[in-house]
Amino acid sequence: MSVLEKPVREILKFDYEADEGIAARARLGLVVLASDHTVEYECGLILAHTPGVALYHARIENDPEINPQTLKAMEARIVPTANLLLPGMPFDAIGYGCTSASMVIGRDRVSTLLQQSHPEAAATNPVTAAFSAFAALGAKRIAVLTPYSDVVNEGIRSYFENGGFEVPVMGSFKEPNDNVVARISPKSIAQASEALAATGGVDAIFVSCTSVRLVEAVAELEKKTGLPVTSSNHAIAWHLLRLAGIDDRLPQFGRLFTLGLEDI
Repeated sequence: MSVLEKPVREILKFDYEADEGIAARARLGLVVLASDHTVEYECGLILAHTPGVALYHARIENDPEINPQTLKAMEARIVPTANLLLPGMPFDAIGYGCTSASMVIGRDRVSTLLQQSHPEAAATNPVTAAFSAFAALGAKRIAVLTPYSDVVNEGIRSYFENGGFEVPVMGSFKEPNDNVVARISPKSIAQASEALAATGGVDAIFVSCTSVRLVEAVAELEKKTGLPVTSSNHAIAWHLLRLAGIDDRLPQFGRLFTLGLEDI
């Protein structure tokens, strides 16, 4: 006889009251790469300062070797993965956490796929979030730092330029493996960002890839360079919050978090 087949003994039933739960102000969802080490941690740092806002994650199968073919392969997996996010519960905003794949698949296509799963939610991804961030910051000439190989880098430069931005200077660690990218030190990232800023002629710095660690260094890096700084994780956290109607100003996370969608 299994445990479930045993006779039921008396169990006391208690009345309860239900409140709004941990997402009383907003419920956010995020499709995270299986190989990503960083985005949940960095979003958590920010959301720790927005009580009543909860972020839920579902991991999408992907290859840790980042190239156009492995990125494109995720397109068919976005809807099934997004379906795993609290089935039956509405979301205020939902995101897909891969910068380069959002360019390969197409940022509008990514939003369409996310909303097939959660039609009630505003949708974003690191590229859409970055473009919105640049608009809010009034930045048109962007210094871009990535960890990617040259074939992915050139796609990113072209995507930004086709989106109406200039990329006067670009730098890369040229490391295609997400498991290594996640271990690139914040010091290395800050030094590379400062070197790009020192070339001059740019309005902002963007650090691409959700595995890269930057959120804790943004405010100090802005002081050193005199430029607004954002990253894939930094921008998507900001955009998810703003799309969900959360306008809390968090200057400890840099200039972007003092702005709202009304600044676009």
